[in-house]
Amino acid sequence: MSGALWSLPESHLKTLTELGVARTSPKNAIIISVGDRADTMYIIQSGRVKVYLSDEAGKEILLRVMGPGEYFGELVLDDGARSANVMTLEQCKFSIVTIEQFRDFIGKDPAAAFELIKSYAGRIRELTRQIGDLALLDVYGRVARLLLDLATEENGKMMVPEKLTQQDIASRVGCSREMISRILKDLRAGGYVQTEGERMIIAKKPPRAW
Repeated sequence: MSGALWSLPESHLKTLTELGVARTSPKNAIIISVGDRADTMYIIQSGRVKVYLSDEAGKEILLRVMGPGEYFGELVLDDGARSANVMTLEQCKFSIVTIEQFRDFIGKDPAAAFELIKSYAGRIRELTRQIGDLALLDVYGRVARLLLDLATEENGKMMVPEKLTQQDIASRVGCSREMISRILKDLRAGGYVQTEGERMIIAKKPPRAW
């Protein structure tokens, strides 16, 4: 999941950040709810948020965790309704850009508009793959794909940079925490996954099917 899909070139991001109004929100604050009017865009200056969907019973599907330099709320362009929830995972500082400021910004800078279009195309591609994974892969396949997507090389090791709980993984792949516990146990027993502190190491590529 490339962070480039969720950010903009530094120069454009800096301009937008300067246009917006700074706001700090505490941990576990709901920033956006499904159905809200899309009239503001948020640029994350510090902290992390989660983008998710939930049902009336409280079951969640986690779509994305986002951090500094990334933005959300870009559907401000159509002035419609929000399509996902966003909640802070820790104290966050945002720059909040209004719909008028955003439209004026892209109207004056065609290069920025092109970068946004590229970003949107990448996001759609990624979300389409997520939907395909949920529909076509079994739970093990979704877990293996998630870990491989998240892992980055650090000091010769493939590390998952995020500190993921079993519930975090369950929310991302759409299953129970108990199922994740069993899958991770099997992956550790097979030597595919190891732990280093609170982080996971991909010791070797998991098989396509279990």
